[in-house]
Amino acid sequence: MAHGGKLAAKAFKNMGVECIFTLSGGHIMPIYDGCLEQGIRIIDVRHEQATTHAADAWSRLNPGKVGVAVVTAGPGVTDCVTGVANAWRANSPILVIGGQGPFANLGRGSLQEMDHVALMKPITKWAGACYDTERIPEYIEIAVRHAVTGIPGPAFLEIPMDILMNDVNADNVRFPPIRTTPPLISPQRDEIISALRVLEKAKRPMLMAGTSVKWSNAQKQMIAFLDKTNIPAYANGMGRGTIPRGSRLLFNYTRRDAIKGCDVIILAGCILDFRMKFGQDIPKDAKVIQLDMDNLLIGQNRAADVALVGNLACSFDSMIEVMDKEGIKLDFSAYSAELRKGEEAVEAAEAKKQGSDAVPIETARFCKDIAEFVGRDDDMIVIGDGGDVVASAAKVVPIPKNGLWMDPGPLGTLGVGMPFALAAQATYPDRKVLIIYGDGSFGLNGMEYDTAVRFNLPIVGIIGNDAAWGQMMRPQGAFYGTYVAVDLLHTRYDKVVEALGGHGELVEKPEDIIPALERAFASKKPALVNVILKTDREYKGGAYI
Repeated sequence: MAHGGKLAAKAFKNMGVECIFTLSGGHIMPIYDGCLEQGIRIIDVRHEQATTHAADAWSRLNPGKVGVAVVTAGPGVTDCVTGVANAWRANSPILVIGGQGPFANLGRGSLQEMDHVALMKPITKWAGACYDTERIPEYIEIAVRHAVTGIPGPAFLEIPMDILMNDVNADNVRFPPIRTTPPLISPQRDEIISALRVLEKAKRPMLMAGTSVKWSNAQKQMIAFLDKTNIPAYANGMGRGTIPRGSRLLFNYTRRDAIKGCDVIILAGCILDFRMKFGQDIPKDAKVIQLDMDNLLIGQNRAADVALVGNLACSFDSMIEVMDKEGIKLDFSAYSAELRKGEEAVEAAEAKKQGSDAVPIETARFCKDIAEFVGRDDDMIVIGDGGDVVASAAKVVPIPKNGLWMDPGPLGTLGVGMPFALAAQATYPDRKVLIIYGDGSFGLNGMEYDTAVRFNLPIVGIIGNDAAWGQMMRPQGAFYGTYVAVDLLHTRYDKVVEALGGHGELVEKPEDIIPALERAFASKKPALVNVILKTDREYKGGAYI
């Protein structure tokens, strides 16, 4: 005999789950019992939003695996909604198990009873409920299959508490195989040839690497294609880091000019959303070659001239194969060299801004010193959690060669920092994990430092503390000449972390930033470096002063 929680945990084990993220609740306790039996680690957090953010990060960090969050009914489910929505927009395949009042009392007003499935349907690939204990593994397989198929995304499964607690004869339970990666689908050969014929006529092509490169595990194949063609490449979303730092074909500062001047643009898993100005800067006569995992992503905001639908690794492999067989030779090294000159000129100009020794510390100097520190460690994992400060940092902080950069994605959710870091440090206990915070974003899930302390996860955060919601403050001042609901304080967030059992430092001079980071990592504790920045508040004469 086995209760439903043990059946769920055995299904988790069969799909390769190593840990679950949860916040304790009475509706889901049988799952904990099952996880202990199966040797699955349980990381319990301080807010359910952190469970789904951490599951999101687990999927990003562990190719071919699905992050799992387990939350109790009612407010447990509603609290995790933001993390589910973030995973939805980031195309992260996660499984969320939600509790529910007893099935026997459905509709009678049990504690924390509500229609969770209806709540989750708009922001998941699949949402359903299991009302039969013996079928729990079957429903978990269905949920995971939906999460990983086509455009990846979250799946939600509700299981009432009596269904989890019921004992059944385990011999009667079917455990279907759970596949956590979809079958590889390749585009049609004639479309591959069409794409290459378009490139043969190009003079100023460019490639944008986006999120689907990550979910297709296509980094190796994309790099091989770039090396063969010498096409200049840029990256956004989870495409950041898929092209190695220092690659002669990776560009950053010249993206706007390259887009406006291109005659062919290859959208490799990069959709034309707000991050790409909805495609409005791409010249009308430029050709668009779009590679993505599902036809539903093709042609958003701008029609594709050629669409290669399928796994991006397969698409790049097919293009290389056809080039070799058909004798198609592409070499855009001269155009890449031209863009590199522009890149170096912008870098030189930016370096002047980053050298300031002013106090309060300038944001540009803050970002430069973080970039220098990150550049020392090829294995570091860097997480951006904030608006204004993180947007500035993302432009200059290098992606570690063997590490990666994570940020919320297109939903722009604040508060992902520590939940993402929990998953990162649990996955890679021997790597350094650094969170770059805005002071506003720290307030959303800063209590997860308690989780890091309890689980002995030596995560380090650094706050750019400008005592404001900076990304809102400056446009508000420019548009309306007033400042409302944008002011914070130069709060001693470092003392908060100290009180939770971690290491904290306050930094007020630019020369102290890197030494403070060194001490934070040397402490071997969860740590926070609180850096006081200049508050760019006043707007006069068309400039911020």
